[in-house]
Amino acid sequence: MLIQLLWNLKITTLKSHNLFLGIRFIFKSNPQAPTKPVPLHVSCFPTHHISAYSHPNPQNSSQNPFFSPLPHPFQTSPRPSPPFTRPPSHSLVLKLLLSSPSLPYSLSIFSHLPNPLPSLSTPFLRHLSRSSKPQFALLVYQRLRNEGIPIDRFAFPPLLKATAKVGGLAEGKEIHGFGLKSGLDSDPFVQTGLMGMYVSCRRLLEARLVFDRMSYRDVVAWSIMIEGYCQSELFDDALELFEEMKRDNVEADKFVLSSILSACGHSGNLDYGKAIHDYIIQNDLVVDAHLRCALVTMYTSCGCMDMAQQLYDQMMPKNMIVSTAMISGYSRHGRVLDARLIFDQMVEKDLVCWSAMISCYAESDHPQEALRLFNELQTLGIRPDQNGFGGALPINNALIDMYGRCGSLERARDVFEKMRSRNVISWTSMINAFAMHGDANNALGFFQKMKEAGVEPNRVTFVGVLYACSHAGLVEEGQKIFTDMINEHMITPTHEHYGCMVDLFGRANLLREAVEIVETMPFAPNVVIWGSLMAACQIHGETELGEFAAKRLIEIEPDHHGALVLLSNIYAKERKWQDVGDLRQLMKERGISKERGCSRIELNNEVHEFLVADRNHKQADEIYKKLDEVVNRLKLGGYAPNIGSVLVDLEEEEKKEVVLWHSEKLALCYGLINGEKDSCIRIVKNLRVCEDCHTFMKLASKVYGRVIVVRDRTRFHHYRDGVCSCRDYW
Repeated sequence: MLIQLLWNLKITTLKSHNLFLGIRFIFKSNPQAPTKPVPLHVSCFPTHHISAYSHPNPQNSSQNPFFSPLPHPFQTSPRPSPPFTRPPSHSLVLKLLLSSPSLPYSLSIFSHLPNPLPSLSTPFLRHLSRSSKPQFALLVYQRLRNEGIPIDRFAFPPLLKATAKVGGLAEGKEIHGFGLKSGLDSDPFVQTGLMGMYVSCRRLLEARLVFDRMSYRDVVAWSIMIEGYCQSELFDDALELFEEMKRDNVEADKFVLSSILSACGHSGNLDYGKAIHDYIIQNDLVVDAHLRCALVTMYTSCGCMDMAQQLYDQMMPKNMIVSTAMISGYSRHGRVLDARLIFDQMVEKDLVCWSAMISCYAESDHPQEALRLFNELQTLGIRPDQNGFGGALPINNALIDMYGRCGSLERARDVFEKMRSRNVISWTSMINAFAMHGDANNALGFFQKMKEAGVEPNRVTFVGVLYACSHAGLVEEGQKIFTDMINEHMITPTHEHYGCMVDLFGRANLLREAVEIVETMPFAPNVVIWGSLMAACQIHGETELGEFAAKRLIEIEPDHHGALVLLSNIYAKERKWQDVGDLRQLMKERGISKERGCSRIELNNEVHEFLVADRNHKQADEIYKKLDEVVNRLKLGGYAPNIGSVLVDLEEEEKKEVVLWHSEKLALCYGLINGEKDSCIRIVKNLRVCEDCHTFMKLASKVYGRVIVVRDRTRFHHYRDGVCSCRDYW
């Protein structure tokens, strides 16, 4: 005890002169100095010791001798004997627990406190739940339970928050049970915490049960439940609950309104979104940056870019989040130049902004621009390293998407393999890349690996997997995945999922099953559903069903040019030229024209575009001369023009000429003339590759010994040695 008092005297002297480093030096330089916290006995843990420790900006714990190695914080340790002669200062102990930069050290101090009161344990639990180690709060809870130390109702929300952070559903349910035993199950404070925990663990049924049992529901409770529905993509349920909230005369705050706007955006409910906007204006609510961002995102998601731009222009200053939302919105609607204008006007850009703009180029069939922008990013000093792109998830995910859309599947996979961490977007992007390239085996393989890695697939993941099955003719696998999505992963199918199933059956010529899907859907078929059925009818020559689907589609969207064009093609394939003429006259009267086939090829950083029978290119004569040469060589290999792809009423010889002048053939000849020998020829086309061009590309890859990659409207075709990656199933 005498030695301890001498140490205290030295500490007191140094502290009186504010020499805190000197205090630490004493502990470092003398091996007899106490190196571990002593139970809070007044004679051996003086208050100036605590004050010195709590001083701002302490040294790093790895270098500070005061942070000595300690046993596990809740291992049984002997309590001080004799008992405390007088109680330690409550405020100083609390200050020590909350201000320590070392959470393990704070835990060790707490473990030596005998029977801590709730006024001490509850703030400490709250502190731990907000820290980087929320699991420590559960350790404290277990100690309090094991030793029968009282826990008040204010401790439950931080405990449940910690449980939600670590995904500990079992622990959360155990705390819920303890709350029931303690008679706190009807406490609004505890109920709100339980709802938040269940929502974070994606257990909406349990969250809703707690919500429905609440005798008083404030705006926070409503907000948690609505946000839970939005997170689980149950947007109709979120809107329905919001209507119930209004009937209960609970005034919505900015968080509720932001969630509802998000639901409107994701579900495409523009009318409801506009009504919320009007509600905000009529009630003179303050539109801060958070709410304005939600409004902009809702309008961009619903395709109302003019209104989104108007709101964006009113923002001062403009933050990166809303700017990125604008870029993504313009990207979804193919307005690349508008997206780039927003991007160039941004004062600061983070990786998410760069990712959005790179993805915009990639998704809009501007792969080389995407690569150039990526190179520009690298010039800023941010470069991929051996472990991936600096460990940055957003840019890695954008790179996977970009390389996949640019036709570089190997590079996409290389980025994925080098990533330090992966999330659901990483896996989904890779699955989508495989699906787009017709590699269904790898798409399904990665889907299985994703689940084995403990990453829960989401709605978008299943769209990608079903797309892969559809384009590979894997009907049984697609049916099983669709069923598992509903029964095992508890994901409610959307129009996109049903559209994939209609496409799956339609491509496989199982049109009866496709119609059954349309008839049994829990909601009305949309344009995508009818369009998928029409496309299948065109492929398999089902005129009557195709006509029926076209009429249903036109009822939904009278001026949908795609429906009229598809119906015209169906009639043409069946040689119903009178019907073709009548339909094209109707299109002319409505100002609707068929989209012309256009193919692009880039060489030496210059993009060259070709239309059908295009003679505007400066090398046109040379290109057509090359085309004659290629056709003659392919004919020696058995090629004969397939005039079934010509959907106009012409003589047979005229049809043969027309089919030979398709834009992708002209682009191929330009690549053969100007590209380096043995280099890969990459072509992007805006329409589906016809049967004749598909055969033409296969034979050309074999005769000329070149790899040819063609991206059409829906997928990639890799032609090598006379074989296509789609296995002639597209």
